[in-house]
Amino acid sequence: MTRFKIAGSRTVKTGLSVFVTAWICVLLDWPPVFAVITAIVTIEPTVSDSIKKGIVRFPASAIGSAYAVLFISLFGNSPLTYTLAAVMTIATCYRLRLYAGLLVATLTAVAMVEVIHSNYLISFFIRLGTTTTGLLVSTVVNLIIFPPDYTDEITRKLQQTAKQTGIVIRKVYQNILGNQNVTDNNVEHASDQLDTIIHSAEKLVRFQTEESKYHPLAGSDKQKFDHAEKQLIRLRLIHYHARNVIRLPSTTITWTDEERSIIFQAVDKLSDALIHKNTYNAAMHQKHLKQITEIFWKVDKRIPGETTNFPEEYVMLYELVSIYNLAANYHKKPQ
Repeated sequence: MTRFKIAGSRTVKTGLSVFVTAWICVLLDWPPVFAVITAIVTIEPTVSDSIKKGIVRFPASAIGSAYAVLFISLFGNSPLTYTLAAVMTIATCYRLRLYAGLLVATLTAVAMVEVIHSNYLISFFIRLGTTTTGLLVSTVVNLIIFPPDYTDEITRKLQQTAKQTGIVIRKVYQNILGNQNVTDNNVEHASDQLDTIIHSAEKLVRFQTEESKYHPLAGSDKQKFDHAEKQLIRLRLIHYHARNVIRLPSTTITWTDEERSIIFQAVDKLSDALIHKNTYNAAMHQKHLKQITEIFWKVDKRIPGETTNFPEEYVMLYELVSIYNLAANYHKKPQ
């Protein structure tokens, strides 16, 4: 039976921020709706993002409130007021590059039209107060309640990246050894999937780096994160070398049957070790690296001296040797 997860930490923090924000506004006899809207959108993946975007959202909301007050005073509660308040808020925020505050500012502007009937200046400052309340409450909640920790998620994403990297390498070189088109759709699709996974992992690393400014990692947690960050860089470089092979034009490879067999075994063991890390054997890895390096130098000697472009098989071997060296560092245990 599948368990249904009712709420994650971010959902809980959003709910708590809404409750505290609304409670403060009720105590101050302020309309809570504007503060609650701000509180909801200010809960970001990291405390740093909450603060950075909060600094942008405050002046943006002030701009939206100012336009709402201005056009209400000129045209009253009319369709023109809604239109001008929204359009001018968007245009001004865009012009001032307050992109992170554009949505909440526009919502504030159009929502104010319905509730302001008099005392325009007081209403404007109350809106600033409610916006400030929502920003402060959600930022404090994000800071002290369930502080974001992405280390475990980064580790899982790293394992997924390594597995997909092994799949891509195997597909690329199996196509080459089988004299198939290395740029077929299956290989391209697998490579694009790997790129998406790496981007996702890099995003989590950025989140954790930003979060460390307010909740520094210590001891084994910091070592674990630093190691994961280096591992991700190595996998990114391995993907870079694999992409270089994918981009090569289709050509007939002149490797001998023995050379093909050696390269096939080397790629197979390399891919297995990335997909299943516990299958990695350092001695076997070095043996295969030595064998493909020897083939690389044999091909190098066969290149005519007047050649201006490297043969495709030479580039393929160079990239494979580079991948092997990166994989050796990937499998090293952290000091």
